[in-house]
Amino acid sequence: MKQFVSLAVLTALVAGCTDLSRPSTAEYGNAAISEETLVTPEAKPVEDAYLMAAAPYYFIGDPYKIEDTQYVPAEDYSYNQTGVAGVIPNELNGVKTSDGEIYDSTQLVATSKTLPLPTIARVTNLENGESVVVRVNNRGPRLNSRIMDLSPAAADKIDLSSRAKVQIQVLPEQSLTVKNATLGKNAPAVAEQVTVSEQTLEAPAAIQPEPAPAPVVAAPAGEYSVQVAAFYAEDSANALVGRIRNYGDAVVVKEGDMFKVRIVNLNAAAARKVIDALRSNEGMAPGLLKAGRWVNADSI
Repeated sequence: MKQFVSLAVLTALVAGCTDLSRPSTAEYGNAAISEETLVTPEAKPVEDAYLMAAAPYYFIGDPYKIEDTQYVPAEDYSYNQTGVAGVIPNELNGVKTSDGEIYDSTQLVATSKTLPLPTIARVTNLENGESVVVRVNNRGPRLNSRIMDLSPAAADKIDLSSRAKVQIQVLPEQSLTVKNATLGKNAPAVAEQVTVSEQTLEAPAAIQPEPAPAPVVAAPAGEYSVQVAAFYAEDSANALVGRIRNYGDAVVVKEGDMFKVRIVNLNAAAARKVIDALRSNEGMAPGLLKAGRWVNADSI
């Protein structure tokens, strides 16, 4: 006997994983993320041609909200987080992803709320230790209770049948290669991508070999602040602050459960210069706040 999927069920499935470049309301949950860290497995080359292919375009996107949680997409080659992952429904096979690809449920692909698209990442099932390397090529899931959704093919590789706690680690070299293939550039070393040009800003501050962790502060009162990224793990936020000190007064702002990396105490001209520098040097999509309220990053 044939089985039929009702329109209501199909609509609910699609809402969980479709393109987040158009934010909308969704079910709220708060059990998605923890700060648990695993030992990084031995690095292995990624030889899958599909994973390493150029995408139609490179997509980061603007900050958006799911319920009361703010997400700020940004490049982060040190990304290493744990949370709950689910499975993308087979019914979405053939839909267009946020970076212009066509979703193929037989390929090793995944969704992310904040990673650039495409990004290459290792996903480890913390319940059995099995790992798979995936191509992150779509925004999602649209639930705060999950950090990622995997294609059925990728989920099968780590014996994930519905939901499981996973660790997600960006593979910097492979991610940069895919980014530059998409942008039509030759791929430089990862270290060159996070080096701040001495000509970008006036009088850059010296970078210490081992900078002290950034203090977690309340939201600053300065007129303009540039938000670079947001993390659930404080260590990840501190690591990014150490990389971007040359751009200005970089701090970690704790709001709710998130640690947000911001460059604070800027006037309009300085904020414009920081935004342009982060875009051109780091490939980031920073957000802009004026007196603590979100404004268009290109309004100044």
